[in-house]
Amino acid sequence: MSLRTRIPVVLLAAAVAVGFAPLPAHATVTSRGITIPAFYTPPATLPAADGALIRSEALPLALSLPGIDSTLPGTATRIMYKSTDSNGGPVAVTGAYLEPAVPWAGFGPRPLVVLAPGTMGQGDQCSTSLALQRGLIVGTEDNQTTVSIGYEVLAMYRMLLKGIAVVETDYVGLGTTDRLHTYVNRLDEGHAVLDAARAAKALPNTSITADSPVGLYGYSQGGGATASAAELQPTYAPDVNLTATYAGAPPADLAAVTAAIDGTELIGALAWSVNGFVQSRPALQPLLDKYLNDAGRAAFKDLSTMCAGDAILGYFGKHSSAWTTTGQSVTDVIQAEPNLRAFLGDQLIGTRKPAGVVRVATGISDNLVPHAQARTMAAEWCKRDGDVVYAPIVLPDAGDPLLNHAGPLLADQGTAIDWLALRLAGVPAISTCAILPIQP
Repeated sequence: MSLRTRIPVVLLAAAVAVGFAPLPAHATVTSRGITIPAFYTPPATLPAADGALIRSEALPLALSLPGIDSTLPGTATRIMYKSTDSNGGPVAVTGAYLEPAVPWAGFGPRPLVVLAPGTMGQGDQCSTSLALQRGLIVGTEDNQTTVSIGYEVLAMYRMLLKGIAVVETDYVGLGTTDRLHTYVNRLDEGHAVLDAARAAKALPNTSITADSPVGLYGYSQGGGATASAAELQPTYAPDVNLTATYAGAPPADLAAVTAAIDGTELIGALAWSVNGFVQSRPALQPLLDKYLNDAGRAAFKDLSTMCAGDAILGYFGKHSSAWTTTGQSVTDVIQAEPNLRAFLGDQLIGTRKPAGVVRVATGISDNLVPHAQARTMAAEWCKRDGDVVYAPIVLPDAGDPLLNHAGPLLADQGTAIDWLALRLAGVPAISTCAILPIQP
C-alpha cells in the first residue's frame, strides 16, 4: 500500500474510533472549514507576569471513560496564559491542563509534566487543545481541506494513568487568532513551555502544589521545544522546579533539518519555518519577496493555514526549488543570505547548559530530523557539564523518511515516560556523557 493510500485509511480509522465532540456554539473565526471558539481570541491587554492565567474553561475530551468517582483518565481545562515572545513582547498562548483521575504512586507531591506537541501545522485549527476535544479534525472551506489528528493523546493518557498531571502548550500563534504560529522558534517555544508550567500551578482546584516537581516531554518539534526550555529555565523561569526533560528527535540545528525535509512528506514544515521566521522578524520579508516566485508565494500562503495531515496530502514530494525565482532550494537561499544564516544560527540548541537531567532520544535511521544533529546537541551539553542521558534508538531503515522519524516516537514512548516518572519520583539517573563519544 502506498503512502498516499495509507494516510486516508489511517484517518478514516481514527475518525471511526474517536468520533467527534461538538465545538462551543460561540465560535467566531473559521479556518479551512473549522470554527475556532472565541476563547482563542486574546484580549487587547495582557497581564504583566509570565505564566499568568488569562482565562480558562472546561474542556470536554474526545476520548474518556466514566469511572466510579471521576472521569478516566482525567478531566481537562482549556487555558490561555501570558508569555513573552522572542522579541521580548507580551503574547497570549493557549493550551490544556489535564487532572489525573488516579493518585500519584510515587514519593512526594503529584508531579506536573509539560507536554510540548510534535508538529501539528500552522493553521489555527491545528492546535493540540482543539485536537483533545475533537480527536480528529476534518473540515472543508472554499475547496480547501484540513486534516488534523490529536496524536499526542497517547503520551498524555499514559502519564495520566501514572498519576502525573499534564499541561500541554499550543505554542505561540497556534490556535490564538492574533498572529501566525512561529514554528520551531527557539525562544517562543521554550518560553511557552515554561510558562505553561507556571499557568498550571496558578489554576485553582487542582491536585498539584507549589512544590510539585516539573518534567518536560516532547518529540520532534516538541523535542526542540523541551530542549530549548531546559536551556532557558535558569534565566527565564528559575521559579519552575524543573527536574527532568525528555527531548525526542529535537530539531536542534534548523539548517540541517531544512535541508533534510525538502522533497519529503514534511516539506510543509519548511514553509512553516520560513513563515514563522518572518512573523518573528519582519525585516526578513524583503528576502522572501526577492526569492519567492508566484508558485512559492501561493504555496507559503496555502501552507500557513494547513495542518500536518493536509500538508502531507497536498505537498508530498514537492521540492522548494520550484518555489524560487532563481531555481535554488530554500536551503541554498539560506546559505546565500547572511541575514537568514544569522537567524538560523540564533535558533541553534545546544549552546547552553540545560537544567535538570535530560534524556535525548533519537533514531539512528532518522533522516527527516537528522540523527546526527540531535546527537551533536547532546554532546555539546555534555561539554558544558550537563546531566545528559543519550539514548540512540536502533530501528531498521524503513525506506521512508516520515516512517524513519515516526518509528522511534512509538518505539521509545513507553520507555521515555517510565524514565520521566522515575526522575519525578526522585530516583536519580546515570549520565551517559562519559560514553557518548563512542555511541552511534
